[in-house]
Amino acid sequence: MTITPLENWILERTQLASKSQDALRAYQLEKIIQTLAYAKEKSRFYHERLKAVDLGAITSLKDFERIAFTTPAEMKQNSLDFACVPSSGIERIVTLNTSGTTGDEKRIFFTHEDLEATIDFFQYGMKCLVDQSDTVMVLLPGPAYGSIGDLLHKALAKSGISCIVHGVLSDVKKTAQCIEKNHITCIVGIPMQVLYLSRVKPELFYRHITKVLLSTDYVPDALVEALSFKGTCKVFNHYGMTEMGYGGGVECACLDGYHLRENDLYFEIIDPISGKPVQDGEYGEVVFTTLNRQAMPLIRYKTGDRARFLTKPCGCGTFLRRMEKVLGRMENSVCIQGHEIHLRALDEILLQFDSILDYTLRVEENDTLHVKLMLANKERSVALKEEIIRRIREHFSFEFTLRIDAQEDDRSPKVIHSMIKRKLHDNRQGATV
Repeated sequence: MTITPLENWILERTQLASKSQDALRAYQLEKIIQTLAYAKEKSRFYHERLKAVDLGAITSLKDFERIAFTTPAEMKQNSLDFACVPSSGIERIVTLNTSGTTGDEKRIFFTHEDLEATIDFFQYGMKCLVDQSDTVMVLLPGPAYGSIGDLLHKALAKSGISCIVHGVLSDVKKTAQCIEKNHITCIVGIPMQVLYLSRVKPELFYRHITKVLLSTDYVPDALVEALSFKGTCKVFNHYGMTEMGYGGGVECACLDGYHLRENDLYFEIIDPISGKPVQDGEYGEVVFTTLNRQAMPLIRYKTGDRARFLTKPCGCGTFLRRMEKVLGRMENSVCIQGHEIHLRALDEILLQFDSILDYTLRVEENDTLHVKLMLANKERSVALKEEIIRRIREHFSFEFTLRIDAQEDDRSPKVIHSMIKRKLHDNRQGATV
């Protein structure tokens, strides 16, 4: 098995004295101290946050753990307070609005150098799955300057790999025609959108698509299994978010956890209650610190994602550590009659059914779990609903009201999706959103 291309890339960018975790941790500590000093001087937010911190006393990663976390809520209050460069130095601004209200926006700033660093990561990260024999279709926002599609296109061009930035999936027929015409072999896209495409047009995957890279949302195991088409398509997972600079980590050919962008980011996994780091192998909340960001460095930023570091070396032979595939948002669960139901558990059940193209999940009054299915056809909807009810009842060991509605997909060949992450909604009176 070939060692992940990220290993040599990280060694070249960090100039490590040796190929070891100790050498990499020493590099990261040095960069963390530089980031703290830079942010304290340049950022209004961190100037206030770190004013009582003696940076000279931070001589170990253990010392760094005493620094307060940065939260998404703090960024929403005033993103400009995080900026470390004047507006003239900012080349890209991304506004993240998760709820549709003006008070719930995060603005992420990037300099030219910040964007170039992401292109650099994408170039080597994509080498984990494609080469010059491939043609890549990007089903992500583009081609605006600094968009994910634009950065991927530039990264692949550096490696001489053909790339078509198609944009977020909106018209299945047009997408299928583009795949056929350009002999696309690899798709980069949003998990549920790529699954939708595969179930509406499975012939594309049998004839053309041999590799898929999933990004922007967490990926259930059942979705990976469905897209693998019994082993004919290799399904890679990428971990990233806009706050990270889009790219955070990607699986190698072993398909067994992300190798992380550790020259640019320092990752921790913490107990979300105590805030203390957990042992490798234990689940907790992913926290990251940027190491080279110019426009908007982030220090111990809480992602809300649940994951763990793996304890065994990767089969590819790299010295780099791995993070297991993220299990989703910690907040993506609801409590019914004292029992917690996670979105992931329902995803693993529902995505096993080939006829389900999409669905929404919400908890309504009287603790009713309402599952609304979009089906490829409704011919067997009654039998399907009965089987889904049986499997959900079998999985959960307590009684609750379950309502399942099914409708045939009336949007084909057009389907409208967005970049907003999927969520298990709680519509009960008094529920917090």
